[in-house]
Amino acid sequence: MALSTHTTPSGFNLPSIHSFPPFFTEQPNPTTQTTVTNQWIRLITTYARHRKLFILRIEDAETPGSEWDEILRNERINRRLLPTHLSNIISAMSAKNLVEYEPPKQTRSVLVYWRLPEEWAEVLHDWAVKTGQLNSILTFYDITDPQIESALTNIPVPLLRRAIAILGKTGRSQIIAIPGGEGVRFLARSK
Repeated sequence: MALSTHTTPSGFNLPSIHSFPPFFTEQPNPTTQTTVTNQWIRLITTYARHRKLFILRIEDAETPGSEWDEILRNERINRRLLPTHLSNIISAMSAKNLVEYEPPKQTRSVLVYWRLPEEWAEVLHDWAVKTGQLNSILTFYDITDPQIESALTNIPVPLLRRAIAILGKTGRSQIIAIPGGEGVRFLARSK
């Protein structure tokens, strides 16, 4: 089979390397493995952005039909990424601050940063400005599950907290205690 791009059922365009069988196995040559790992990192982050996926688990490499199946398997060449290989890729992503283990203190599940927390902070503040939410107190649920879908829909709370903390350092947000938990107030940019 010649190397070729392929469009998945979700509309994601897989790069031609995805049809190269050695792409799915760890390479003995460290330089080659670094190249393969970097290609996997790019593939994982672009696919996560395409599908708005935030959580990647080692089990996704073992589970047919997972949200990640379109990239972790290639049935056309009878290949799949093994959990140990995925674990090593995730470790490399962690070293580059492109994922964070979530929950902390384990190594089987990560929060994928297809946008860095600093970028999410800007998306969050821009959303608050555009939707007229400045100086209003919102629950995290108001942000992650808005009445009108937004770029923040389904953002995991740990990532939302990081973005709020980044805005807090620049005086553009503050955490507010509310009955039943916490809320956030967004403030105008300081001049």
